[in-house]
Amino acid sequence: MENKKYTDIDFAKLDIERQKRRGASEAVFCECKTDEQLIKIFQTFKDHGQNILGTRASLKQMQAMKAVLPEIKYNEKACTITLVNSPIEKIGEIAICTGGTGDIPVAEEAAETAEFFGSNVKKYYDIGVAGIHRLFDKIDDIRKANVIIAVAGMEGALGGILTGLVDIPVIAVPTSIGYGSSFNGLSALLTMLNSCAEGMTVVNIDNGFNAGYSASQINKLISKGRKNT
Repeated sequence: MENKKYTDIDFAKLDIERQKRRGASEAVFCECKTDEQLIKIFQTFKDHGQNILGTRASLKQMQAMKAVLPEIKYNEKACTITLVNSPIEKIGEIAICTGGTGDIPVAEEAAETAEFFGSNVKKYYDIGVAGIHRLFDKIDDIRKANVIIAVAGMEGALGGILTGLVDIPVIAVPTSIGYGSSFNGLSALLTMLNSCAEGMTVVNIDNGFNAGYSASQINKLISKGRKNT
């Protein structure tokens, strides 16, 4: 069933008007959905000529979908699936930084999301506080971005440090990487929420998608503002 605002496929009501309303296509959280459901969702968006991003997608889900939709692309680190029907113009720049190598999967989800929603991305991985000189070596390049995403587990200090060094928006992402007392990312989350570096925004644990989406919105506004001045 279809109306002007969404398409009803029984188990889901697909927001086909989101692109017009919000300037961004719908994203699908793949975890807990069956292969058949995902195929139907992606196929329906394809039939409407829309781009679609799937997050938290397993390799098994991707393989089942690729048999029907061979054009999909899968980032195994990020666990994302993208189907692009219309070319994506990318503008501006987002810097994505991680404290350690273990934080890269969440950073990759942020990167895939930001690129899907029209932003250029540069990555600066493994520049955390255990060797702070690595961050200082890259800080001049990082400052060239319109927005920074700081992804870190353990004590989660990277976001606050970056925020204290730059004059651009910083979005911090705590990850569940760490030993027992990190409480699956809660310690990093609390560190970021309680940071004295003013202006840092914090998203939920391991939520690279929300960080990438929000950063892309900010990046677009800044990029368009610069073009109009």
